[in-house]
Order: sequence, then structure tokens, then C-alpha cells
Amino acid sequence: MKHTFRIVLTLALFVLFTKSNTFAQGCVAIRSTGGLCTMSEHPDSLAPQGSWLFNANSRYFRSFRHFVGKDEQKQRIQQGTNVINHAFTQDFSLTRNFNNRWSFALDLPLVLNNRSSLYEHGGANRRSTQSAGIGDIRLTGYRWLLNPATAHNGNIQLGLGVKLPTGKYGATDDFYNVGPNGGSRVGPVDQSIQPGDGGWGITTEINAYYNFTHNFGMYGTFFYLFNPRDENGVSTARGGTPSATAIANTSAVMSVPDQELVRIGFSLGTKSLDFSAGVRYECLPVKDIIGKSDGFRRPGYILSAEPGVTYRLKKFSVYAFVPVAVMRDRTQSVADMRTTALTGKYAHGDAAFADYVVNVGASFRF
Repeated sequence: MKHTFRIVLTLALFVLFTKSNTFAQGCVAIRSTGGLCTMSEHPDSLAPQGSWLFNANSRYFRSFRHFVGKDEQKQRIQQGTNVINHAFTQDFSLTRNFNNRWSFALDLPLVLNNRSSLYEHGGANRRSTQSAGIGDIRLTGYRWLLNPATAHNGNIQLGLGVKLPTGKYGATDDFYNVGPNGGSRVGPVDQSIQPGDGGWGITTEINAYYNFTHNFGMYGTFFYLFNPRDENGVSTARGGTPSATAIANTSAVMSVPDQELVRIGFSLGTKSLDFSAGVRYECLPVKDIIGKSDGFRRPGYILSAEPGVTYRLKKFSVYAFVPVAVMRDRTQSVADMRTTALTGKYAHGDAAFADYVVNVGASFRF
């Protein structure tokens, strides 16, 4: 299984990639939201009605730096006790442009994850667990507020969609050196590498751009995923028995959290190349806006500098974006707060974050 994973991962890195509204937080279980970032595809007033846009969106990251709040736990790497996640997501998106204002997009994510640790396998030897398969499919309708035929300098796009619970949220693998006899057992893998979250979600988007000149402008994106479901019922005990503490603070089962993304930046274009520089904020909130926030989650956020470059032909685009982390914060969860109240001792869990994320790829209009 592990040899196959390495082969598939190596081959997957050569697949066509593209920029998308993808999230990456390592142990903070923020999953891909898929779809094309509309800042790469401004409305075309001359595009024929009924056109299509196909995207092959990909990302890869390696999370290995542990944080409690904003403080990095550097001793984890020195001691070799840190968790290392390798996460690869391939999104296939198809957008139907009904006219130059209305469009509808379907996004299908495929995920391939690997997680190695000591503590999940008895503490003596580093072993790995994996997950792979279809993630949560997303369907979204979009509308540009201004008529692209006359609004040449800027526009605002609204998006409203639904996230389907198509991804497996109870994926299992073998955990070694556990149990009274030191053998292995099968159990649900960590929340951070589950292909799905188990909830029906509502997605909202605001995308905007403004061109100061023909070649220079700015862009902005706001995305929020509402996940009303409280818990998905999957145990966090990795095939074992939940602890009394986990039962008391409700972290014995996995939570179904909201997600948030904000992007702001500037772009500079030439005849066939577009360069962009911006900031990217990704967050898994402590509490959901709709519904309860019980269960296990690792809330947190990451603020990144996001450089990018796009090469354009008439109907084909290739691009690369590499958000580089400048601030990481694993915030205190609801379960941490409950443990603090129950024991009288401050509790604050950790999470592993990546240094950067690789997003590269292509889109084709037909």
C-alpha cells in the first residue's frame, strides 16, 4: 500500500494542475473547495453563449510544523515526534457559461493522503496511514452583478452553491503497536486525511476585480462554507475506546466544521503573461455560524503571501500559485475550552501546518 502510494503520488505531480479555491492547513482539516478562482477568468463579453470551461485543479502540501496558538513547537521536529501529512488533491471542474453573466459549475475532487506519526502507532516507531478516493462534490451557480459588455474596468460576482457529502468520512486503515498485546487494529484515520467531512454544506462566494489601467488591477475573493451538521458520528479513537476526557468534552467523535477563505491582491499583465501578488487567509473557525460546534476539530488559520503567474493563449491557460505561510495559529477549540472548565487547567491542542502549498495547472474554454 505504501509503495503504491509513493508511485501514485509521484505520477500525480506530473498531471495538469490549475489554480483553484483550494485550502491547505495540514492537521487543520480544511479541505479543497474546488472550482476555478474567478479572478483568473474575467467575464468575456464576446464569449459565445453556451460555452464551457474545463479545469484540472491540483494542489500538494507537506505539513510537519506543530503550533499551539501562534507558538511553534520546534522540539517536535528535533525529537522526531512531529506528525507529517502529505496531501494531494486533484479537482476536475466543468463550468457552463449560459451567457456573459450567468454560469454554473460542478467540481469533482479526488484526494490522496498519507499521514505518518509515532503517537498513533504505539510511540516507538513511525508508521503511516493513508486515505484516497472521491472528496465532497460541489455545485455552484454564479452571476456577475454588472454587465460585462459595459463594465470593462471592474465587476463583482456572487456565487451560491451546495457541497454534497460524497467523500468518505469514515475511511479506515491499520494502526500498529496498539492494544494490550501490541498488535494492530483497524480504525478511522485522522480527521485531517479523511476525504470528506460527512455534511451537506452551503457555499457562498464574492469575487471582484478592478482594473486601474489596461495592464494593472486588483482582485478579491471571499468564500464561506456553512456546515450545519454538528458531528458525523465517526470515532476519533482510531479503532480503540474513547477516553473519559474525550467523552466529557465531546471530542470522541469528529466535528463537521465551517470553512473560510479570503484573498486580496494585485495583478500585472503583459501580452500573454499575468503576474499577481496578494495575501491569502484560510480559516477553520472555532464555532460554526449555523448549528452546534461539538465534536473534535482542530480550529486555526493561516495567513500566506501568494505570488502567482498565468500564461494565456486564446482558449487555454496554464498557471502556478504558491502561497507561502507568514502566520499560523492553532486556536483553542470548543473541546479544549470544555476540558479547561472541567479540570481547572488550561487546555490547548496543537496542529501541524505546512510551510507552503503548490497549486499549478491549466484550463480550457470550448
